[in-house]
Amino acid sequence: MKKIIIAIDGYSSTGKSTIAKALANRLNYIYVDTGAMYRAITYYALEKGLIKDNEIDKKTLISELPQIKISFSYNELSQISEVYLNDINIEKQIRTLEVSNYVSQISAISEVRKKLVEQQQNMGKYKGIVMDGRDIGTVVFPEAELKIFMTATTEVRAQRRYEELKNRGDDVSYNQVFGNIVKRDEMDSTRDVSPLVKAKKAIEIDNSNLSLDEQIQKIYELAKKTAKKKV
Repeated sequence: MKKIIIAIDGYSSTGKSTIAKALANRLNYIYVDTGAMYRAITYYALEKGLIKDNEIDKKTLISELPQIKISFSYNELSQISEVYLNDINIEKQIRTLEVSNYVSQISAISEVRKKLVEQQQNMGKYKGIVMDGRDIGTVVFPEAELKIFMTATTEVRAQRRYEELKNRGDDVSYNQVFGNIVKRDEMDSTRDVSPLVKAKKAIEIDNSNLSLDEQIQKIYELAKKTAKKKV
């Protein structure tokens, strides 16, 4: 069966990464978490003091982009590809609410998107890849054979994210998480550079009431059907 590119876009906290990882494992495809790449640069900006009083020092960040190296390394123990920033594992650090509060603003910087989109496109040269994010089907891989657009109610997404953060030991409230999701939706959908929109020919899946297994099976069947058409 011919390998294809699967682009999974959608709103924050719809479980895109979890679904994409599981799907890639089932298909024996490469998985790339583009959201983690933007989170890595956001973490870099925070660590370097480039974000103060809700203002981002874009000029300095842009000038330092050439020295930012983002990579993934598979952890056999956790069975996930963890994110490295300049060869340092930052997988846990990039999942905090603090990073979430600024990642949409960092993602809106055109120079940041250009740098990461080039890297992402290189990763998909030989196909057999599952990539999730906000603009995979519209900008990174507009010719992807299978495009999925994930959505769910704001309340469901906030509850999922809240439980995830609490289980990790983060001190957050549901209202904080809900507010963060609403803010990110607005920023992702209205930014000038690569706004979050449903790509042409994308298949929308509302997973508010779907189990993880149901979602994976549904997209797996779509992937098999699409791959057969490309033979």
